[in-house]
Amino acid sequence: MTTQTNDPEFAALRRFSALLGRDPLRTQAAGGNTSLKRDGVLWVKASGTWLAEAEERDIFVAVSLPPLLDAIRANDERAAKATDFVVADANPLGLRPSVETSVHAVLPQAAVLHIHCVETVARVARADAREEIAARLDGLDGIVWSYVPYVKPGLPLAREIDAVSKPGTNVVLLGNHGLIVAADTVAAAVRLIERVGAALAEPARQASEPDIAGLEALAAGSPYRLPTDPAAHATATDPARLAIAARGTLYPDHVVFLGSGTAVLAEGDAPADVAARATLPPMLLAVPGKGVLIHRDVLRGGDALARALAEVTGRISVDAPLRFLTVEEEQELVTWDAEIYRRSLAGASKS
Repeated sequence: MTTQTNDPEFAALRRFSALLGRDPLRTQAAGGNTSLKRDGVLWVKASGTWLAEAEERDIFVAVSLPPLLDAIRANDERAAKATDFVVADANPLGLRPSVETSVHAVLPQAAVLHIHCVETVARVARADAREEIAARLDGLDGIVWSYVPYVKPGLPLAREIDAVSKPGTNVVLLGNHGLIVAADTVAAAVRLIERVGAALAEPARQASEPDIAGLEALAAGSPYRLPTDPAAHATATDPARLAIAARGTLYPDHVVFLGSGTAVLAEGDAPADVAARATLPPMLLAVPGKGVLIHRDVLRGGDALARALAEVTGRISVDAPLRFLTVEEEQELVTWDAEIYRRSLAGASKS
C-alpha cells in the first residue's frame, strides 16, 4: 500500500493543506478537509485536526475506498462515520476520518480539496446562489461545476453530490457551506481553488476602526474578552455586516464553534448581564460601533470563526437576498455525533 512516506503527491498534499489552513480567507480552524486516493485507499484528513498543522503532525487517516463506496451507494449508515473502513494497520494514532470522508469518496479524481473560502461562502449564502455562480463560472475553460443547495454535511451531502454531478465535474459549490475542487494532482486542484476564488471574489467593504478601550471597559469583570484577531471587529463596526450577522447563521462551522447566530449588545446593557441571563451565554457578542467580544469558554477555533464572519459578511452586498440556516438545520449540527466529537477535540485543546 502506498504510504505517506513514499509518494511525492503526499508531500504536495501536506504542503498545500498547510498553506490553505494557514490562510484565514481559505479555511478556518479545524474546518476544511483534503484527501488523496492511492491504490484503493483514500487518505483523508482526520476529524478535528487542523489543515494548518499538516506538515507538523500526522493528520491523514487511511480508509479502504471500495467498501466505503459500496456502503454509500447501498445507503449503509456505516458510511456516515467511515470508521468501519479505516485501515487499522495504517492508523497507529487511532484517528477518526473526517465527517466529510464520504464526500471525498464519491468524487473520482485522485485529489479532493474542500475548503470554506470566504469568497465562495459569501456567494453560496445567497438565495440566488446558483445564478450568481453561473454568471461567474460559466464558460471558464476547464471548469465543470455543479451546485448543491444546503444539505447536512457528511453522508447526505455525499449522496447529493453523487446524484447531481455532471460527467467531468471538478468544482462543486455547496449552498451555505463552501467549495470542493477535484483534480488528478494536488497542484491542479489548488489551481482550481485559485481560479474559482478569483472569479467569485468581491472586495470587502471598509469598516470603521474598533473602539478597543471601550471594549476593554465593557469586558472588565465579565466572562468576555477581546478577540485575538482584530479583523473580527469589522462585524460590529460596519453597520451592513452587523445587519447581516444579526439575522442568523450563514454556514455550519459558525454553529459548531460559536453557536447560533450573533448576539448584539443592546445600548445600556452589559456583557456580564447578558451572560448571566442566558442559559447558554452567547460565544460571540457584537457591540455596535465598537467591535466584538468573545466568551472566554469559546472552543479553540472560535476566534478564527469570528474573523471569518467579518470576512464573509463584508463581501455580501447590502441588498443581497440571503438564505440562513434554519433552526432545524442548526439543531442537526449541534446534536450530530460527528460534530459532538469534533467539538470535544476542540474543547480538549481550548486556548
